[in-house]
Amino acid sequence: MDNRQAIGSWLSGPRAAMEDAGADFGYRGEQLGLPETGPNSLARPGRRLGALAVDWGLCVLIAYGLITDGYSSPATSNWALLVFLVMSLLTVGTIGFTPGKRLFGIRVLSLETGTVNPARAALRTVLLCLAVPALIWDRDGRGLHDKLARTVEVRI
Repeated sequence: MDNRQAIGSWLSGPRAAMEDAGADFGYRGEQLGLPETGPNSLARPGRRLGALAVDWGLCVLIAYGLITDGYSSPATSNWALLVFLVMSLLTVGTIGFTPGKRLFGIRVLSLETGTVNPARAALRTVLLCLAVPALIWDRDGRGLHDKLARTVEVRI
């Protein structure tokens, strides 16, 4: 083996090395029965992070303007987290998306039924607010909060 090839596989990561060895991983969402592209395909991380940023910004504005009376303090962030929790519970549990998700063309679906019931939305939202489960992803790009709630974020 050429040294450049060994270094290249190390820099590319274990997935690229396994693919070079002949392993077929398929595309993201294939194991879940989702299409590779288009509507109902797995939402990419950029869209998901953009939607989260819009939702968080909206919640900070609500907490800053309505709850803390315009005083910027660490309490504003705590109130924003509570507003985010309530907003996510109400919107994901009823219509399947938050304002940020709708803006970025994402919807949360249950893997079994296709719609998210309020109990799954509550579990997913609480785990998302803890942040750590959302930072642990599987090969399909689903966070631990989605895996435990048996949900998936797809493109509209």
